[in-house]
Amino acid sequence: MAFEMARAPWSPEQQIERPRLAKKVLDTEDQAAFPRRMPRYIYFAANSKNKWGHQRGYRIQITSSAGDHVPEGSSMERAISWARYQLAVTRRKEEEPTSTSIYNQNDPWTPTVAFADFINNETITNEDLVAWITAGFLHIPHSEDIPNTVTVGNSVGFLLRPYNYYDLDPSIYSHDGVFFTSEQDFTACEVNPIACLPKTASCLPNFPPFTFDGF
Repeated sequence: MAFEMARAPWSPEQQIERPRLAKKVLDTEDQAAFPRRMPRYIYFAANSKNKWGHQRGYRIQITSSAGDHVPEGSSMERAISWARYQLAVTRRKEEEPTSTSIYNQNDPWTPTVAFADFINNETITNEDLVAWITAGFLHIPHSEDIPNTVTVGNSVGFLLRPYNYYDLDPSIYSHDGVFFTSEQDFTACEVNPIACLPKTASCLPNFPPFTFDGF
C-alpha cells in the first residue's frame, strides 16, 4: 500500500493523502524474504488470467507472528535462522527439503542445516517456488489459564487464499441444506441432490446407506 497526494474535492486548497494499491513484482529471493514487516497484500501470480484480465494466484495471509527468537548476533542463531523471517520465498530445490534438522538441537553452534543459506539472491521469476512461513505466538501463563487455557487470542496459523484465481466466488455452487422425511427416498436426486454427487463426481466415494433409529 502506498499514499498519493490529491486535492480534497470539497476543499481544493487542501491536500489529502489517500491510500492506493501499488503493484510490485519481487524477482529475487532476497526481495521475497521478510524478517519483520510484511506487505499488507502478497500473492503468488501465475501466467494465466481470469475472465476479468487479472493474473490468477494465491494470497498468503499470516494470522500470527512468532516474534523475536534470539539475537542474530548469537552464536547459536544460525541453527534457527528460519525464525528470522515471517515469510521467505525460495526456488524449489531437491537439496533443500526442510528448513531445519533434528540434529541442529544437538549442536546449534555448527548446524547441519542453516536456513539462512537458502536465501542467496537467486531469481524466482517463472520458477517453482517454496513459501517458508513462520507462524507462532508467545504465551505467558497467567491465572486465567486455570483450569484450562482459552483458545481465543491463542490461535496460530496462516491462510492460503485464492486471489483472482476464480472468475467469481466458487461457494455459490455449494449445495444448500437438504431436508427430507422418513417417508421420502433419500437416494432420489430430486429429494436429496447430494445423493447424485457420486454419479457426477468420480472423486467422491460411494457412501453406504445411513440409518439412525429407523430413519
